[in-house]
Order: sequence, then structure tokens, then C-alpha cells
Amino acid sequence: MTQKIADETDRRILRELEADARIANNELAERVGLSASACLRRLRRLEEASIIRGYTTVIDPAVDGWTMTALASIRLSRQHEDEIRMFEEAVRQWDEVLECHLVTGSRDYVLKVMSSGLEDYERFIKEKIARLKCVDTIETSFVMNTIKARRVQRESAA
Repeated sequence: MTQKIADETDRRILRELEADARIANNELAERVGLSASACLRRLRRLEEASIIRGYTTVIDPAVDGWTMTALASIRLSRQHEDEIRMFEEAVRQWDEVLECHLVTGSRDYVLKVMSSGLEDYERFIKEKIARLKCVDTIETSFVMNTIKARRVQRESAA
């Protein structure tokens, strides 16, 4: 069972790491009002309890030529286990798919897809998604502007 966040000091540590995951332990300790050794112990405990699940570098997708984001809503032809498995295994292999969510409502999945433009996205649809026999319909919305993006996945502090 994972341990919950102990107190406000743990919360301050997490907020500082959200702002700058590369912060040195000495600086982090100073900002949260702890000695360096006490801060490091708390940090290790948060990591061991999987409250901190890792550290990452966020790279601009344009570096790889990905300048267009699409949200593809997918409906499967049937809700059979073999079709679900087929779709999910395929999606895991596609680099263009950044996220895949099983959803409620009139669609089964929503994919966040990156491409270099409309032609590249069309190729992705035709050569990958549409070739899956389990896919019934595909509906795409293109992202015009991102108003808010947050990558933090934090467990409840309660």
C-alpha cells in the first residue's frame, strides 16, 4: 500500500519539484525549510512510496517535425474482447499517438495524435487506424490552440 503525503512539508517539496524537477537537493531543502539530509530522506520516501513516480524532460514536439495535434475519437465495430485487445495493442505501437483514453459515451477511445501536418495525419489514418478491422468510425478534431496543459499526475493528498 502506498504511503500518503505526510504533511505540508511534503506538499511544498512536490510543488517545488513540479516547478523545477532539476532543482538541487540543497536548494530544495532551503526552499522548504529543511536540512539537506532531512530533505533527501523525505524525497527518497516519496519516491519509494510511488508518490513521485519519476522525473522527465518535456521536449517540444516540433523538434521531431510534429506541429499539428489531433484528437481522434474512435468507435469500434464491436465491444468484444478480441477487438479491444487488437486495437489497444496496435495503438501502443504507434509513435504518433501520445495518449489513448478509453471513454464513455458514443465513442470508445480518444487518441491524442501528433503529426507534421494534414497530409501526415491523413497517412496515419489511412495506413494505421483505418486498416484495423475492429475500427468502425473515426472522428477527428484538430487542436487550434492549447489554453492549458498540465502533466502532473499526483495522488490525492487526503
